[in-house]
Amino acid sequence: MKRRVFLAAVPALAAARPPVRATRLSTSYPGTQFYDQQEQNEVLGALESRSLFRWYGPGTPKKVARFEQELARFMGVKHALAVTSGTAALHCALTALGVGPGDEVILPAWAWYSCYNAILLTGALPVFGEVDESFALDAADVEKKITPRTKAIMVLHLAGCPADMDRLMAVARQHNVRVLEDSAQSVGGQYKGKRLGSIGDIGIYSFQISKTITAGEGGAVVTNDPLLFERAARFHDLGILRPGHQEALGKAGMPFFLGTNYRMNEMTGAVMGAQLRKLETILGAFRRNSRYVKERIRDLPGLRLRSSPDPDGEIGVTLYLLFPSREQRDRFVAGMRAENVPASPPSGSLVLPAAPYIEQKVAPHPEWPSFRSERGRAIRYGAGCCPRTEEIFSRAAGVHIGPKYSEGDLTDIVEAIRKVHG
Repeated sequence: MKRRVFLAAVPALAAARPPVRATRLSTSYPGTQFYDQQEQNEVLGALESRSLFRWYGPGTPKKVARFEQELARFMGVKHALAVTSGTAALHCALTALGVGPGDEVILPAWAWYSCYNAILLTGALPVFGEVDESFALDAADVEKKITPRTKAIMVLHLAGCPADMDRLMAVARQHNVRVLEDSAQSVGGQYKGKRLGSIGDIGIYSFQISKTITAGEGGAVVTNDPLLFERAARFHDLGILRPGHQEALGKAGMPFFLGTNYRMNEMTGAVMGAQLRKLETILGAFRRNSRYVKERIRDLPGLRLRSSPDPDGEIGVTLYLLFPSREQRDRFVAGMRAENVPASPPSGSLVLPAAPYIEQKVAPHPEWPSFRSERGRAIRYGAGCCPRTEEIFSRAAGVHIGPKYSEGDLTDIVEAIRKVHG
């Protein structure tokens, strides 16, 4: 039989044998799996206070303030600001950094809509950089993309894996550019002993339903810089610096300025407080389960795992494999699904420049400043904008790792990978 004919027949041959699992392995949302009486008690306490607005009410609201304090301690930073979403956190962080019309922000081509959108909302110009096989910004390409207009670099720690912060911080410092860490998909992850989000000038987290810990929605900004914290705090609350945040700073450092309303409410703060106290448990479960699978497939010939600048700091939410081609990736995914073990091309992120509204530079208004400048008109997005990123994305596949998978579930994952690989 010719090789091509044989390869095409492999899925059919596999399907002729009984699948590893009789039913599909669940991929339910991780943080919600740890909801219990603690979240219920926190929410009930907020309701009983009758003060669900974070700053005042019939009682004394405490949930959001306490969550901010505990989050700052956990992440090893001086300041934490709770907001309504990860997107809101990005908008606050960029504004805190002083990003605005005429500025450029470098972000990875492999990212989420919010990353691009938040830059556009400041009036600045998004500039896409290539990623490496860790799926994070390639520092060498970032350096090529820096111009006199570059104000910040947005680093994404994608799907539980840290970016190479040593190299990226070195490039940023050499060019006097600020660093924003987007840790929305890696809450609690680490890079060389430091929590993701605490290494750059400012960091953000998301608590949306798919994230490591969740209240359905929510986000946070963290920083060690009091001026950045004050700007973020003011912007998220109509330009006001409330007494609670003023106390955290010691004194106000700037006058009132224009802001929006991204305040977290007490119900969200209540759930997030309980979730944060379980974060180490959740991280430990993810890492233990991910390690179990990795150790049992490392001997497979030709197997390539996603690269990582710090494997010990990874969360392990998804086991990513890299294949020689899109065709082989797609056949692997089909084979795993036939075994009732969830696998897919990358999800929860995409190659942004190829999105039609980005390629066409659609903005909230025809006179939006980002694309009105000579540089803004000249820059081109679309397919081919970042070819290396597109190539890596096209041959990557992820196998979901649940924090509450049993040893039997993990054994099934291992068996399925080995069977499909064979």
